[in-house]
Amino acid sequence: MELSGRPATTFVIRGVTKVYQMGDVSVHALRGIDLDLVPGEFVVILGPSGSGKSTLLNIVGGLDTPTAGSVMYGHHNLTTADEEELTLYRREHVGFVFQFYNLLSGLTALENVALVAELASQPLPPEEALRLVGLYERRHHYPAQLSGGEQQRVAIARAIGKRPEVLLCDEPTGALDVRTGIVVLEAIARVNRELGTLTVVITHNATIAEMADRVVTMKDGVIADLRSNTHKKSPETLVW
Repeated sequence: MELSGRPATTFVIRGVTKVYQMGDVSVHALRGIDLDLVPGEFVVILGPSGSGKSTLLNIVGGLDTPTAGSVMYGHHNLTTADEEELTLYRREHVGFVFQFYNLLSGLTALENVALVAELASQPLPPEEALRLVGLYERRHHYPAQLSGGEQQRVAIARAIGKRPEVLLCDEPTGALDVRTGIVVLEAIARVNRELGTLTVVITHNATIAEMADRVVTMKDGVIADLRSNTHKKSPETLVW
C-alpha cells in the first residue's frame, strides 16, 4: 500500500468498535463509530474521561487498531494495513501533539523540530515551523529554558515539521493554565488555517469546542452529538 497524495475525504470511519479484554471482563471503549473527516477542517472531539475519544484518536492516527469496523484514509484501508504500512502512514501523513511535550532535553527547540523533519519526504523547514507557532526567536533555547506553553508550541512545530495532512491533538492544553492554553490554541488554529491541515483536538473542555468547524461529543463509546459551529470563535475570545 503506497500512501501518496491528499485524499478528497481524509477519513471515512464506519462501524468502528474497540473492545479491551481485562481478564474475564470485556471493556467496550468504542461501540460502532461512524464519522467522516474532510481536509482542512478543525474538529473538536469532546467528552469526559472514559468516553472513548482517546481510543478513537489513536485508531485514526494508526497507533491502535479497531476490534471491528473500518477506517479509510482516502483509498487506503488502515484497518487491514500491516505494521510497516502503519509506520509509513504515521511518519508521512500524521502529526501528533500530546498533553505532555516529550521534547528531548539535550536538543534545542530547533533541533527537536529538525529531528522529525529529517524523516519526512517533503518537510517544512524547522525555522518556518517554529515561526508558525511564534517561537522563531527562541529557536536556540533548550526545553529547560522554555515555559510549559513554549514547550507545547515546540511540540506543535515538531508535529508539523513533516508537513502532515493530519494533526491530532490529545488534550494539548491539559497541563497548562488558561492564559498559556489560549496561546497554544492560537498556534494550533494558525497551523490549521495557514497549512490547511485537518486538525482534530480531543478535550473535556467544552469551551474549546467553540473554535471548531465541527464538534463531536462522545459518551460511553458512542457519538452522542455531532454539530457544526455557525460562528467559530477565535481562541482569544473564548470565555473560560
